Amino acid sequence: MPEGPELHLASLFVNETCKELMFGGCVEKSSVSRNPEVPFESSAYRISATSRGKELRLILSPEPGAQPPQDPLAIIFRFGMSGSFQLAPGDALPRHAHLRFYTAPPAPRLALCFVDIRRFGRWDPGGEWQPGRGPCVLLEYEQFRENVLRNLADKVFDRPICEALLDQRFFNGIGNYLRAEILHRLRIPPFEKARTVLKALQQHRPNPELTLSQKIKAKLQNPDLLELCHSVPKEVVQLGGKGYGPENGEEDFAAFRAWLRCYGVSGMNSLQDRHGRTIWFQGDPGPLAPKGGKSRKKKSKKTPSGLKDREEDPLPPSKAPSKARRAKRDIPKQPRAQEPEQSSLQQDPEAPTALKMGKRRRKRPATSGRHRAQKTRTDTPSLEPEGTSVS
Repeated sequence: MPEGPELHLASLFVNETCKELMFGGCVEKSSVSRNPEVPFESSAYRISATSRGKELRLILSPEPGAQPPQDPLAIIFRFGMSGSFQLAPGDALPRHAHLRFYTAPPAPRLALCFVDIRRFGRWDPGGEWQPGRGPCVLLEYEQFRENVLRNLADKVFDRPICEALLDQRFFNGIGNYLRAEILHRLRIPPFEKARTVLKALQQHRPNPELTLSQKIKAKLQNPDLLELCHSVPKEVVQLGGKGYGPENGEEDFAAFRAWLRCYGVSGMNSLQDRHGRTIWFQGDPGPLAPKGGKSRKKKSKKTPSGLKDREEDPLPPSKAPSKARRAKRDIPKQPRAQEPEQSSLQQDPEAPTALKMGKRRRKRPATSGRHRAQKTRTDTPSLEPEGTSVS
Protein backbone atom coordinates (compact mmCIF):
# COMPACT_ATOMS: atom_id res chain seq x y z
CA MET A 1 0.00 0.00 0.00
CA PRO A 2 1.45 3.41 -0.92
CA GLU A 3 2.96 5.26 2.04
CA GLY A 4 4.96 8.47 2.30
CA PRO A 5 7.91 7.29 0.17
CA GLU A 6 5.62 6.07 -2.62
CA LEU A 7 3.76 9.39 -2.74
CA HIS A 8 7.08 11.23 -2.94
CA LEU A 9 8.31 8.91 -5.71
CA ALA A 10 5.06 9.57 -7.57
CA SER A 11 5.63 13.33 -7.40
CA LEU A 12 9.16 12.87 -8.76
CA PHE A 13 7.81 10.73 -11.59
CA VAL A 14 5.19 13.31 -12.55
CA ASN A 15 7.71 16.17 -12.55
CA GLU A 16 10.26 14.24 -14.58
CA THR A 17 7.89 12.88 -17.23
CA CYS A 18 5.77 16.01 -17.63
CA LYS A 19 8.44 18.73 -17.63
CA GLU A 20 8.68 18.79 -21.44
CA LEU A 21 4.99 18.07 -22.14
CA MET A 22 2.21 20.51 -22.96
CA PHE A 23 -1.28 19.42 -21.99
CA GLY A 24 -4.57 20.64 -23.42
CA GLY A 25 -8.32 20.12 -23.34
CA CYS A 26 -10.56 18.85 -20.55
CA VAL A 27 -9.65 16.58 -17.67
CA GLU A 28 -11.40 13.27 -18.22
CA LYS A 29 -12.83 11.06 -15.44
CA SER A 30 -13.85 7.43 -15.82
CA SER A 31 -17.57 6.64 -15.59
CA VAL A 32 -17.10 4.15 -12.74
CA SER A 33 -15.18 6.44 -10.38
CA ARG A 34 -17.14 7.96 -7.51
CA ASN A 35 -14.66 10.79 -7.16
CA PRO A 36 -15.70 14.30 -8.28
CA GLU A 37 -15.34 15.72 -11.76
CA VAL A 38 -12.36 18.06 -12.25
CA PRO A 39 -13.73 21.35 -13.67
CA PHE A 40 -10.73 22.37 -15.72
CA GLU A 41 -10.26 23.09 -19.43
CA SER A 42 -7.39 24.88 -21.14
CA SER A 43 -5.87 24.86 -24.60
CA ALA A 44 -2.37 24.72 -23.10
CA TYR A 45 -1.22 23.96 -19.55
CA ARG A 46 1.62 22.39 -17.62
CA ILE A 47 1.51 19.78 -14.85
CA SER A 48 3.72 19.61 -11.76
CA ALA A 49 3.47 17.79 -8.43
CA THR A 50 4.53 17.96 -4.79
CA SER A 51 4.00 15.48 -1.96
CA ARG A 52 3.38 15.81 1.76
CA GLY A 53 3.10 12.66 3.85
CA LYS A 54 0.36 10.49 2.37
CA GLU A 55 -0.94 13.16 0.01
CA LEU A 56 0.14 14.42 -3.40
CA ARG A 57 -0.77 17.79 -4.92
CA LEU A 58 -1.04 17.98 -8.69
CA ILE A 59 -0.92 21.53 -10.08
CA LEU A 60 -2.41 22.43 -13.49
CA SER A 61 -0.89 25.74 -14.68
CA PRO A 62 -2.31 27.35 -17.87
CA GLU A 63 0.19 28.93 -20.27
CA PRO A 64 -0.05 32.68 -21.00
CA GLY A 65 -2.73 33.30 -23.63
CA ALA A 66 -4.33 29.86 -23.23
CA GLN A 67 -8.07 29.67 -23.85
CA PRO A 68 -10.44 29.84 -22.13
CA PRO A 69 -8.84 32.05 -19.45
CA GLN A 70 -8.29 29.80 -16.47
CA ASP A 71 -6.64 30.11 -13.06
CA PRO A 72 -4.21 27.39 -11.97
CA LEU A 73 -5.93 24.44 -10.34
CA ALA A 74 -4.49 22.21 -7.60
CA ILE A 75 -5.81 18.69 -6.99
CA ILE A 76 -5.02 16.69 -3.85
CA PHE A 77 -4.63 12.92 -4.31
CA ARG A 78 -4.68 10.19 -1.68
CA PHE A 79 -3.62 6.88 -3.17
CA GLY A 80 -5.62 4.43 -1.05
CA MET A 81 -4.28 0.91 -1.57
CA SER A 82 -3.25 0.89 -5.21
CA GLY A 83 -3.07 4.42 -6.62
CA SER A 84 -0.26 5.49 -8.93
CA PHE A 85 0.45 7.74 -11.91
CA GLN A 86 1.30 6.39 -15.36
CA LEU A 87 2.06 8.03 -18.69
CA ALA A 88 0.51 6.14 -21.59
CA PRO A 89 -0.44 6.61 -25.26
CA GLY A 90 -3.78 8.37 -25.56
CA ASP A 91 -5.23 5.50 -27.60
CA ALA A 92 -3.95 2.75 -25.28
CA LEU A 93 -4.96 3.76 -21.78
CA PRO A 94 -4.11 1.38 -18.94
CA ARG A 95 -6.97 -0.37 -17.21
CA HIS A 96 -8.40 1.43 -14.19
CA ALA A 97 -7.18 4.84 -15.41
CA HIS A 98 -9.80 6.81 -13.49
CA LEU A 99 -8.50 10.34 -14.19
CA ARG A 100 -6.76 11.37 -17.44
CA PHE A 101 -4.84 14.48 -18.51
CA TYR A 102 -4.17 14.56 -22.27
CA THR A 103 -1.32 16.28 -24.09
CA ALA A 104 -2.09 18.99 -26.63
CA PRO A 105 -1.61 18.51 -30.42
CA PRO A 106 0.27 18.28 -32.72
CA ALA A 107 2.60 15.84 -30.92
CA PRO A 108 1.45 12.21 -30.52
CA ARG A 109 -1.32 12.22 -27.92
CA LEU A 110 -0.27 10.99 -24.49
CA ALA A 111 -2.20 10.76 -21.24
CA LEU A 112 -1.04 11.19 -17.67
CA CYS A 113 -3.32 8.76 -15.81
CA PHE A 114 -4.20 8.26 -12.18
CA VAL A 115 -4.49 4.47 -12.11
CA ASP A 116 -6.22 2.82 -9.17
CA ILE A 117 -7.13 -0.86 -9.45
CA ARG A 118 -8.96 -1.13 -6.14
CA ARG A 119 -10.58 2.33 -6.32
CA PHE A 120 -9.86 3.29 -2.70
CA GLY A 121 -7.90 6.34 -3.89
CA ARG A 122 -9.41 9.82 -3.66
CA TRP A 123 -8.85 13.21 -5.27
CA ASP A 124 -10.04 16.65 -4.22
CA PRO A 125 -10.02 19.55 -6.71
CA GLY A 126 -9.92 21.99 -3.77
CA GLY A 127 -6.16 21.71 -3.65
CA GLU A 128 -5.74 22.01 0.14
CA TRP A 129 -3.87 19.51 2.26
CA GLN A 130 -6.28 17.55 4.45
CA PRO A 131 -6.85 19.45 7.72
CA GLY A 132 -5.35 17.84 10.79
CA ARG A 133 -2.50 16.01 9.12
CA GLY A 134 0.83 16.63 10.80
CA PRO A 135 4.10 17.65 9.15
CA CYS A 136 5.56 15.20 6.63
CA VAL A 137 8.00 12.74 8.23
CA LEU A 138 10.08 12.76 5.05
CA LEU A 139 10.20 16.43 4.03
CA GLU A 140 9.43 18.35 7.25
CA TYR A 141 11.47 16.48 9.82
CA GLU A 142 12.12 19.26 12.36
CA GLN A 143 8.45 20.32 12.41
CA PHE A 144 7.40 16.66 12.62
CA ARG A 145 9.66 15.97 15.60
CA GLU A 146 8.52 19.10 17.43
CA ASN A 147 4.86 18.29 16.79
CA VAL A 148 5.19 14.83 18.36
CA LEU A 149 7.19 15.83 21.44
CA ARG A 150 5.01 18.88 22.10
CA ASN A 151 1.83 16.77 22.16
CA LEU A 152 2.78 13.70 24.18
CA ALA A 153 -0.13 14.40 26.52
CA ASP A 154 -2.53 13.48 23.69
CA LYS A 155 -4.52 10.35 24.45
CA VAL A 156 -3.21 8.58 21.34
CA PHE A 157 0.10 8.13 23.18
CA ASP A 158 -1.71 6.03 25.80
CA ARG A 159 -2.01 3.40 23.09
CA PRO A 160 0.59 0.92 21.86
CA ILE A 161 3.39 2.50 19.86
CA CYS A 162 2.45 0.44 16.79
CA GLU A 163 -1.00 2.07 16.77
CA ALA A 164 0.26 5.58 17.53
CA LEU A 165 2.59 5.37 14.53
CA LEU A 166 -0.44 5.21 12.22
CA ASP A 167 -1.92 8.44 13.60
CA GLN A 168 -1.53 10.84 10.67
CA ARG A 169 -1.90 13.88 12.94
CA PHE A 170 1.58 13.09 14.22
CA PHE A 171 3.15 10.57 11.82
CA ASN A 172 2.03 11.79 8.41
CA GLY A 173 3.48 9.34 5.89
CA ILE A 174 3.99 6.31 8.14
CA GLY A 175 1.97 3.22 7.27
CA ASN A 176 1.97 -0.49 7.93
CA TYR A 177 5.28 -1.60 6.46
CA LEU A 178 7.21 1.44 7.72
CA ARG A 179 6.05 1.07 11.33
CA ALA A 180 7.17 -2.58 11.36
CA GLU A 181 10.60 -1.75 9.95
CA ILE A 182 11.16 1.20 12.31
CA LEU A 183 10.21 -0.66 15.49
CA HIS A 184 12.19 -3.74 14.44
CA ARG A 185 15.42 -1.78 14.02
CA LEU A 186 15.19 -0.41 17.56
CA ARG A 187 13.94 -3.71 19.02
CA ILE A 188 10.92 -1.89 20.45
CA PRO A 189 7.98 -4.21 21.26
CA PRO A 190 5.07 -3.05 19.08
CA PHE A 191 2.62 -3.11 21.97
CA GLU A 192 4.73 -1.03 24.35
CA LYS A 193 2.96 2.14 25.49
CA ALA A 194 3.76 4.95 23.06
CA ARG A 195 4.34 7.59 25.72
CA THR A 196 6.81 5.30 27.48
CA VAL A 197 8.80 4.99 24.27
CA LEU A 198 8.77 8.68 23.38
CA LYS A 199 8.91 10.51 26.71
CA ALA A 200 12.64 10.05 27.14
CA LEU A 201 13.20 11.94 23.88
CA GLN A 202 11.86 15.14 25.43
CA GLN A 203 14.86 15.38 27.73
CA HIS A 204 17.40 14.24 25.17
CA ARG A 205 19.88 16.96 24.31
CA PRO A 206 23.05 16.44 22.25
CA ASN A 207 26.35 17.10 24.00
CA PRO A 208 27.17 20.79 23.26
CA GLU A 209 30.88 19.97 23.21
CA LEU A 210 30.51 17.74 20.16
CA THR A 211 31.32 19.14 16.75
CA LEU A 212 28.68 19.10 14.03
CA SER A 213 30.26 16.09 12.33
CA GLN A 214 30.38 14.25 15.67
CA LYS A 215 26.70 14.99 16.30
CA ILE A 216 25.77 13.70 12.84
CA LYS A 217 27.86 10.56 13.37
CA ALA A 218 26.19 9.95 16.75
CA LYS A 219 22.74 10.26 15.17
CA LEU A 220 23.61 7.82 12.41
CA GLN A 221 25.03 5.29 14.85
CA ASN A 222 22.31 5.59 17.50
CA PRO A 223 19.15 7.02 15.94
CA ASP A 224 16.02 7.36 18.06
CA LEU A 225 12.52 6.43 16.92
CA LEU A 226 11.65 9.86 15.50
CA GLU A 227 14.90 10.00 13.54
CA LEU A 228 14.11 6.60 12.04
CA CYS A 229 10.65 7.85 11.07
CA HIS A 230 12.58 10.23 8.80
CA SER A 231 15.58 8.17 7.68
CA VAL A 232 13.82 4.86 6.94
CA PRO A 233 11.40 6.44 4.41
CA LYS A 234 14.42 8.16 2.84
CA GLU A 235 16.01 4.75 2.31
CA VAL A 236 12.91 3.61 0.41
CA VAL A 237 13.02 6.71 -1.79
CA GLN A 238 16.66 6.02 -2.58
CA LEU A 239 15.72 2.54 -3.78
CA GLY A 240 13.70 4.15 -6.56
CA GLY A 241 11.42 2.07 -8.73
CA LYS A 242 8.32 1.07 -6.73
CA GLY A 243 6.18 0.75 -9.85
CA TYR A 244 6.46 4.34 -11.09
CA GLY A 245 7.60 5.08 -14.60
CA PRO A 246 7.72 2.80 -17.63
CA GLU A 247 9.19 -0.18 -15.78
CA ASN A 248 6.33 -0.99 -13.44
CA GLY A 249 6.45 -4.76 -13.57
CA GLU A 250 6.94 -7.26 -10.80
CA GLU A 251 10.73 -7.02 -11.11
CA ASP A 252 10.48 -3.41 -9.94
CA PHE A 253 9.92 -4.64 -6.38
CA ALA A 254 13.02 -6.83 -6.14
CA ALA A 255 15.17 -4.18 -4.44
CA PHE A 256 12.36 -3.35 -2.03
CA ARG A 257 11.91 -6.99 -1.03
CA ALA A 258 15.62 -7.30 -0.40
CA TRP A 259 15.51 -4.14 1.72
CA LEU A 260 12.77 -5.41 4.06
CA ARG A 261 14.00 -6.76 7.39
CA CYS A 262 10.73 -7.42 9.20
CA TYR A 263 7.51 -6.75 7.27
CA GLY A 264 6.25 -10.08 5.93
CA VAL A 265 9.71 -11.63 6.34
CA SER A 266 10.08 -15.33 7.13
CA GLY A 267 10.65 -16.00 10.82
CA MET A 268 8.83 -12.86 12.01
CA ASN A 269 5.76 -12.92 14.22
CA SER A 270 2.55 -11.05 13.56
CA LEU A 271 -0.45 -9.85 15.55
CA GLN A 272 -3.44 -7.72 14.72
CA ASP A 273 -3.79 -4.42 16.56
CA ARG A 274 -7.18 -3.29 17.86
CA HIS A 275 -8.05 -1.86 14.44
CA GLY A 276 -7.37 -5.16 12.69
CA ARG A 277 -4.09 -4.05 11.08
CA THR A 278 -1.35 -6.68 11.10
CA ILE A 279 1.93 -5.68 12.76
CA TRP A 280 5.07 -7.72 12.11
CA PHE A 281 7.71 -8.01 14.83
CA GLN A 282 10.33 -10.22 16.46
CA GLY A 283 10.34 -11.31 20.08
CA ASP A 284 8.05 -10.04 22.84
CA PRO A 285 4.96 -8.14 21.57
CA GLY A 286 4.81 -5.91 24.66
CA PRO A 287 2.51 -5.36 27.66
CA LEU A 288 -0.41 -3.88 25.69
CA ALA A 289 -0.73 -6.79 23.28
CA PRO A 290 -4.39 -7.69 22.65
CA LYS A 291 -5.70 -10.30 25.08
CA GLY A 292 -6.23 -13.65 23.46
CA GLY A 293 -4.32 -12.58 20.36
CA LYS A 294 -2.29 -15.42 18.90
CA SER A 295 0.97 -14.57 17.25
CA ARG A 296 1.50 -16.11 13.82
CA LYS A 297 5.02 -16.73 12.55
CA LYS A 298 5.90 -16.24 8.90
CA LYS A 299 7.13 -19.67 7.83
CA SER A 300 6.86 -20.01 4.08
CA LYS A 301 9.73 -18.79 1.93
CA LYS A 302 8.03 -19.64 -1.34
CA THR A 303 5.98 -16.44 -1.52
CA PRO A 304 8.20 -13.33 -1.54
CA SER A 305 7.27 -10.55 0.82
CA GLY A 306 6.56 -7.04 -0.35
CA LEU A 307 3.92 -4.37 -0.52
CA LYS A 308 1.14 -6.91 -1.07
CA ASP A 309 -1.14 -6.27 1.89
CA ARG A 310 -2.94 -9.49 1.16
CA GLU A 311 0.13 -11.33 2.47
CA GLU A 312 -0.48 -9.75 5.89
CA ASP A 313 -3.62 -11.59 6.89
CA PRO A 314 -3.73 -15.21 5.75
CA LEU A 315 -7.01 -16.93 6.49
CA PRO A 316 -7.01 -19.00 9.70
CA PRO A 317 -6.35 -22.70 9.06
CA SER A 318 -9.97 -23.54 9.88
CA LYS A 319 -11.23 -21.23 7.14
CA ALA A 320 -8.60 -21.81 4.47
CA PRO A 321 -9.59 -24.98 2.56
CA SER A 322 -6.75 -27.14 1.36
CA LYS A 323 -5.97 -27.53 -2.30
CA ALA A 324 -7.43 -31.03 -2.26
CA ARG A 325 -10.70 -29.84 -0.71
CA ARG A 326 -10.94 -26.93 -3.16
CA ALA A 327 -10.38 -29.22 -6.10
CA LYS A 328 -12.99 -31.64 -4.80
CA ARG A 329 -15.56 -28.89 -4.38
CA ASP A 330 -14.62 -27.20 -7.65
CA ILE A 331 -14.63 -23.87 -5.80
CA PRO A 332 -12.25 -21.07 -6.82
CA LYS A 333 -9.94 -19.84 -4.11
CA GLN A 334 -11.49 -16.88 -2.26
CA PRO A 335 -9.68 -13.52 -2.18
CA ARG A 336 -8.21 -12.50 1.13
CA ALA A 337 -10.01 -9.91 3.24
CA GLN A 338 -8.91 -6.29 3.21
CA GLU A 339 -7.54 -4.37 6.15
CA PRO A 340 -10.25 -2.61 8.20
CA GLU A 341 -11.32 0.94 7.51
CA GLN A 342 -9.95 3.68 9.69
CA SER A 343 -12.41 6.54 9.89
CA SER A 344 -10.09 9.06 11.49
CA LEU A 345 -6.61 10.47 11.09
CA GLN A 346 -5.84 8.79 14.41
CA GLN A 347 -5.63 5.62 12.38
CA ASP A 348 -3.99 5.09 9.04
CA PRO A 349 -6.71 6.61 6.81
CA GLU A 350 -5.63 4.71 3.72
CA ALA A 351 -6.72 1.34 5.10
CA PRO A 352 -10.00 0.08 3.58
CA THR A 353 -12.77 -1.65 5.44
CA ALA A 354 -12.45 -5.37 6.03
CA LEU A 355 -14.97 -7.24 3.95
CA LYS A 356 -16.61 -10.07 5.84
CA MET A 357 -16.91 -13.11 3.64
CA GLY A 358 -20.08 -14.92 4.58
CA LYS A 359 -20.49 -18.65 4.14
CA ARG A 360 -21.89 -19.57 0.78
CA ARG A 361 -24.14 -22.54 0.37
CA ARG A 362 -23.25 -24.82 -2.48
CA LYS A 363 -26.13 -25.57 -4.78
CA ARG A 364 -26.35 -28.84 -6.67
CA PRO A 365 -28.48 -29.43 -9.76
CA ALA A 366 -31.26 -31.88 -9.05
CA THR A 367 -30.29 -34.21 -11.94
CA SER A 368 -26.53 -33.80 -12.06
CA GLY A 369 -23.75 -35.06 -9.84
CA ARG A 370 -21.50 -32.17 -10.74
CA HIS A 371 -21.06 -29.25 -8.39
CA ARG A 372 -22.02 -25.85 -9.72
CA ALA A 373 -19.00 -23.55 -9.90
CA GLN A 374 -19.38 -20.52 -7.73
CA LYS A 375 -18.61 -17.10 -9.12
CA THR A 376 -16.02 -15.17 -7.11
CA ARG A 377 -16.42 -11.41 -6.94
CA THR A 378 -13.15 -9.71 -7.85
CA ASP A 379 -14.10 -6.05 -7.99
CA THR A 380 -14.16 -4.79 -4.41
CA PRO A 381 -16.89 -2.17 -3.90
CA SER A 382 -15.62 1.34 -3.45
CA LEU A 383 -15.57 2.37 0.20
CA GLU A 384 -14.56 5.54 2.02
CA PRO A 385 -11.18 4.87 3.64
CA GLU A 386 -10.31 8.52 4.08
CA GLY A 387 -11.72 10.15 7.19
CA THR A 388 -11.72 13.84 7.97
CA SER A 389 -12.17 13.71 11.73
CA VAL A 390 -9.09 14.23 13.83
CA SER A 391 -10.66 13.70 17.21
